Amino acid sequence: MDTITLDKPFSIETYSPEETVVLGAKVAELLSPGDIIALYGDLGAGKTTLVRGIARGLGVGEQVQITSPTFVLMNVYPGRMPVYHFDLYRLSGAADLYDLGFEDYFYGKGVSIIEWAEKAEILFPPAAIRLTLTTINDDVRRIEYHAR
Repeated sequence: MDTITLDKPFSIETYSPEETVVLGAKVAELLSPGDIIALYGDLGAGKTTLVRGIARGLGVGEQVQITSPTFVLMNVYPGRMPVYHFDLYRLSGAADLYDLGFEDYFYGKGVSIIEWAEKAEILFPPAAIRLTLTTINDDVRRIEYHAR
């Protein structure tokens, strides 16, 4: 897999969930505390799989199960820096995030990763890292990044 940076756009296809996890770990190498990663893509596009790779790359141990927090809205995973994993699928809009106290997480000491980010786009700063995942077929996913 090619080297990636966050100073220029990229479009990468992965050919298995394992490759998507590897890409997530590469993204993790580029992150700093306070970074926000907004994930866009249809159901089954691989968002949670990419989160798993980012979390592993940030030192979240294999014993920690990385799952989509659809019903609890957010999971916190301990690593080199905390990973705040949001799933906004069930929210009606950005206003619902205020009940979670999102600003404590978005601008804190960890990395915030938001699935279904389109539900709260208005809350993200321009510097947020926006990744779009597209299903090409049962095995292939395209992950695109448009530079900040």
